[in-house]
Amino acid sequence: MRKLAYWPIAAGVIFGIVAPLLATFGNPGNMGMCAACFLRDISGALGFHNAAIVQYIRPEIIGLILGAFVSALLFKEFRPRAGSAPIARFFLGIFAMIGALVFLGCPWRMFLRLSAGDWTALAGLVGLMVGIFIGVYFFKKGFSLGRNRPVHALVGYLMPVFGVALFALLLWGMYGDANLVKFSAKGPGAMHAPLLISLIVGLLLGFVFQKSRFCTIAAARDTILLKETHILQGLIAFVFLAFITNLVLGQVNPGFENQPIAHNDALWNFLGMLLSGLALTLAGGCPGRQLVLSGEGDTDAGIFIMGLLMGAAIAHNFNLASSPAGITANAPFMVFAGLIFCIVLGIFAKERR
Repeated sequence: MRKLAYWPIAAGVIFGIVAPLLATFGNPGNMGMCAACFLRDISGALGFHNAAIVQYIRPEIIGLILGAFVSALLFKEFRPRAGSAPIARFFLGIFAMIGALVFLGCPWRMFLRLSAGDWTALAGLVGLMVGIFIGVYFFKKGFSLGRNRPVHALVGYLMPVFGVALFALLLWGMYGDANLVKFSAKGPGAMHAPLLISLIVGLLLGFVFQKSRFCTIAAARDTILLKETHILQGLIAFVFLAFITNLVLGQVNPGFENQPIAHNDALWNFLGMLLSGLALTLAGGCPGRQLVLSGEGDTDAGIFIMGLLMGAAIAHNFNLASSPAGITANAPFMVFAGLIFCIVLGIFAKERR
């Protein structure tokens, strides 16, 4: 086995242990680490939406970006680059977030929910796999958003600087001007692990994810397209260790009812994650992977992250995000609009030769 092949397994083991621990330390149930949900909270904290129960600058997101930045510098893999269909990636980010908030979680949280016995996430797993298979089909037919190109190093520093700015805003809001950013007084946004623990875990995961290329989308995509399974092995290690850790912590509650921050509408769990999985596959990686890529200088990934933040704002401002009570009346229209966008992009976006 190549030396690199051990990194995804190591990353999966670490992730599977620390993510459930974050829930024990105060993060919402079955949401020890959710890139989409945490970016949604940041979007609210910055005032992009006014859903008062989901507003907090999550240190884990800051840590992912900066941990990946440090890893990329240390291993000489910091490569500032840009120019691969940024506007398309921005809209893919919007629709990936809308799909995730209809389901109530990104692929990371979907697997964490399953590892804790939340069977409502099974429909999401099927939807994710169907979305990935459709995306892979488009890749086989020549889909491409084009190639990026090297850019000045200063451009590559923008997302790490953004991470530092978020951390400064978090500290200022907590210990200085309380009106500078918004903090939830109740609900999921008010549930968080201590700042230092969250930041350290984010930095650790950003570091190992950058080196390992850990990505839930790539685990399936690379297995199908390239017959390469080393990232899949990391994903399996993550789910297995998350289950064991949840079991030890007493956080396993098998069933379909009374699951934390989840609804039991199988059709829309399926369709929400289908949209998110397809958009993420076309964009080249799950939200967590995109955060890591942005930390190593990929500004196209940074544009995708901005799309996710905008998608969270749209989802809450236009009443698209689900709740434990189920989906909203507006959600189906945007899910189908997102699927149409992704399918049209997948059919017609081909690299010119």
